[in-house]
Amino acid sequence: MTKVFLDTNVLVYANDSRDKPKQSIAIELVTGYIEKQTGVVSTQVLQEYAVVAVTKLGQDFDVVLRQLALLESLEVVLITPELVRRGLEIQARHRVNYWDAAIIAAAEHARCRVLWSEDFGEGALYGTIRVENPFS
Repeated sequence: MTKVFLDTNVLVYANDSRDKPKQSIAIELVTGYIEKQTGVVSTQVLQEYAVVAVTKLGQDFDVVLRQLALLESLEVVLITPELVRRGLEIQARHRVNYWDAAIIAAAEHARCRVLWSEDFGEGALYGTIRVENPFS
């Protein structure tokens, strides 16, 4: 079973009706990985999604709470002190910002091979994690 990590932007696009093509792709990814039980997020991703959904998408708190409950169907990596340290190691090695490094650390911890995101370079490799942009 190959697991994949979903970055925050995928979750945001799944709930953003302003860009219908990206929304369709994101919904297909999220629902597909929930059904196959091969999708992974971290508590960081859930937090970032919640903030964006309320502040930028203007969604009601009740809607965001229901979405978070649904997203908990994915495997959720809890951010631990060890993952914070690993994020710093990845930041130093790959010269990425800490928050992106923390995403990579969580994907690595969950033994994912693919990180779905539009925020990293398409095809970039961070150790065993390959970045794929679902919207390109």
